[in-house]
Amino acid sequence: MDNQAISRKRVEWGFMIALLVIVSLAFAVLVEPFFGAVVWGVVVAVLFRPVYERLLGYLPGRTNLVAGITLVLILLLVVVPAILLGMALAQEAASLYVRIQDGEIDFGAAFEAFENSLPNWMQAQLAAYGYNDFASIRAEIEQSISAILEFMVSQLLNVGQGAFQFLLGLGVMLYLTFFLLRDGRALAERIEQMIPLGEERRGILMDKFLVVIRATIKGSLIIAIIQGSLGGLAFWLLDIRGALLWAVLMGVFSLIPAIGTGFIWAPVALFLLVTGDVWQGVVLILCGVFIISMVDNLVRPVLVGRDTRMPDYVVLISTLGGLQLFGINGIVIGPLVAALFIAIWGIFSDMHMESKMVAKAGD
Repeated sequence: MDNQAISRKRVEWGFMIALLVIVSLAFAVLVEPFFGAVVWGVVVAVLFRPVYERLLGYLPGRTNLVAGITLVLILLLVVVPAILLGMALAQEAASLYVRIQDGEIDFGAAFEAFENSLPNWMQAQLAAYGYNDFASIRAEIEQSISAILEFMVSQLLNVGQGAFQFLLGLGVMLYLTFFLLRDGRALAERIEQMIPLGEERRGILMDKFLVVIRATIKGSLIIAIIQGSLGGLAFWLLDIRGALLWAVLMGVFSLIPAIGTGFIWAPVALFLLVTGDVWQGVVLILCGVFIISMVDNLVRPVLVGRDTRMPDYVVLISTLGGLQLFGINGIVIGPLVAALFIAIWGIFSDMHMESKMVAKAGD
């Protein structure tokens, strides 16, 4: 090949790469309003793929019908319960917020009771560290609690007011899920072929992608549901108002490593103790320590094993970063990006070592 042909080939490749980048960025901007719908469409398709394949074994060749049946199961098992839970949660949060605003729930009185229950030596110790201004601390805590609840109520109201956008996103998710179930294997093979790596390394990347999604959802979300349900049941049996709201909050916080459900039940137990409901507080602490918190240690190894093989601190940082950048979608996106980061650096390291060995052998 002469120099002119090589130069023309380089220009063609440069033009195609530039065009590819421009079109990809334009497409990303185009689908950005439905980013969450696309993410959860992929997640749901990956999770329900085994169900689709099992049904396809009973109805061979009927891919459209089987994908439609799987979609109905997704609606009945996931979408409808989630919508009903969201509606009940909105009512619960609004009711709790109103009771706080009306003074029926008085955090100030609870804090004052806690302050009075402290022994003199502890009050003196706190004063030595500059924490003797209990009135300002109480005001800050009350303001923070009210701000959190007000934010939650406003977010729930925004969801209700944006019902059309929500339904549109839900429709996009389900529509995408249908086609990913039906054509997902062929699409995955096509994507894998476009990755300019050896077959073994392409397989590692694709496997890591699927493993992290399954491990994150199957492990974290199922454990969150179990812990939230157990916590809500404990709150309901102890006749603590807003049991459903507390259950959902415990489920959410259980998704964040190193924080967990104790971020919710421990302050509530302390509130019960300082307001005179001693036995309820003690029972809640026992339930939190020996039942709710133990679920993670007992159930996670069964559901997940060591699928992700990521250190806890990486999971924590990636989950918090994902939540900060992408909202609820970050629960999946954060650990997924972290796992792919580790996998790609591992592949790069292996390639570098191989090139060094080849170079040494050449010498």
